[in-house]
Amino acid sequence: MVMQAATLGRNGVQDFILLRCSAVILAAYAIFVVGFFVLTPELTYQSVTSFFAHLGTKVFSLIALIAFLAHAWIGLWQVLTDYVKPAGLRGTLQFLLNVVIFAYVGTGIFVLWGI
Repeated sequence: MVMQAATLGRNGVQDFILLRCSAVILAAYAIFVVGFFVLTPELTYQSVTSFFAHLGTKVFSLIALIAFLAHAWIGLWQVLTDYVKPAGLRGTLQFLLNVVIFAYVGTGIFVLWGI
């Protein structure tokens, strides 16, 4: 039995559904944040800080960060397996880019819950 370690035991249908769900979450979050900026009559540091300090916004932002992690992880794996054929180069690129993704998510969580 051949198993691919990069997929963590998932199959293509699960990846497809996870990508679509994460995309919907990210789109909803983008609409939410853009809506705040468009509908707020006067943007000040205080208004933006209080918006992101609200527990609901923090939770939604955390969900969006996790959706970003899943979306980027699967998307990078798909792109790299399609376009980078040498296994060593693909593994190295996948490792480095996943480290960057985790750094982004970690920084986002640190900034988000530091407000």
